[in-house]
Amino acid sequence: MTTRRRVAVLGATGSIGRQTLDVLRLEPDSFELVSIAGGTRLAELAQVAEEFHVRRVGVSRPEDYIAAREILGDGVEVVVGGDGLAELATDADVVVNAVVGFAGLPVTINALAAGRTLALANKESFIAAAPLVERVRDTPGASVLPIDSEHCAIYQCLADSNTGPGHPDVRRLLLTASGGPFRGWSRERLESVTRHEALKHPTWSMGPKITIDSSTLMNKGLEVLEASALFGVDVERIDVVVHPQSIVHSMVEYVDGSVIAQLSQPDMRLPIAFCLGRPIRFDHAWGALDFTQAQSLTFEPPDVDAFPALPLAYAAARRAGAAPAWLSAANEVAVAAFLHDEIAWTDIVPIVSAVMDQFDDAPLRSVEDLVAHDAQARRRATTVIAGGR
Repeated sequence: MTTRRRVAVLGATGSIGRQTLDVLRLEPDSFELVSIAGGTRLAELAQVAEEFHVRRVGVSRPEDYIAAREILGDGVEVVVGGDGLAELATDADVVVNAVVGFAGLPVTINALAAGRTLALANKESFIAAAPLVERVRDTPGASVLPIDSEHCAIYQCLADSNTGPGHPDVRRLLLTASGGPFRGWSRERLESVTRHEALKHPTWSMGPKITIDSSTLMNKGLEVLEASALFGVDVERIDVVVHPQSIVHSMVEYVDGSVIAQLSQPDMRLPIAFCLGRPIRFDHAWGALDFTQAQSLTFEPPDVDAFPALPLAYAAARRAGAAPAWLSAANEVAVAAFLHDEIAWTDIVPIVSAVMDQFDDAPLRSVEDLVAHDAQARRRATTVIAGGR
């Protein structure tokens, strides 16, 4: 890489953001970090800004602006909220969208509209806004590189695919799932799940929201929707298989019966580095496997009776329009309620299902329409949690 790529890391204090910084530290001659954004961890943002000499920093809340200005000093510009994030999304050659939840939507839209490379770790905004995102994906210079290990794996496995609409030489995409911490548990046993248990993922270290989504398999349902939007493949050609070892990150089955898979130890720095450096692969061997040692790879179907989030996501995909946005919004509200000990783990998916039963199939033609849908789904989820319908 002859010139340094300018990088923006939005969501810099979360799990993906921190691991992105790990990659940047090892490749100082390849990248320049030009802007960052985070939540309420202002001291951590300041440390990152000082270490990488960042001059533009975004904070989530208006009330954090003054404190951020004092901590960061006069040499750093501070921007606030969704408009600020949208502005930062045009700063760099590569924009890492690691913002949690629907709040990442302005980053996705603006980065692509500005013709940037979007390194995507914010599946919720992409899923909810898929019809709107599709309009800006064709902007000259714009591209989407998925950071999620499963979608990054599929991206690599599709390298030799016929790139016509819908990948006609592909029979199906196979998304792998670890099964989460409760794989094999009966529905009765799941009634007693605690927050501590749900936050203990067996193979990955992630933020609390995505960890809870992994425990319910909603994360895998959202990944099905994301894969369909990313690769233009109908959800009926996307299957989920449980693979407890988390070594095979996903597979592509071609029409001739060949299956191509991407394998590595579970280490998110590998897909992050792939997205930042493409077409160059950096010589750091994250996730390297030793095939001289005995090991086994097993696969099994998901238990959709015990984990009904997965069929709920497929149903949302079939309804199309704003249905995925409702699914994602209702799930965000339910997961937040669980993390605040307001509901039981087994209430999460039924709450989302109850909201989807009330889905209002109004048009989705603009970002304003999407924001309205998102707000409506959140209100209904809050009502369901409060005990009303």
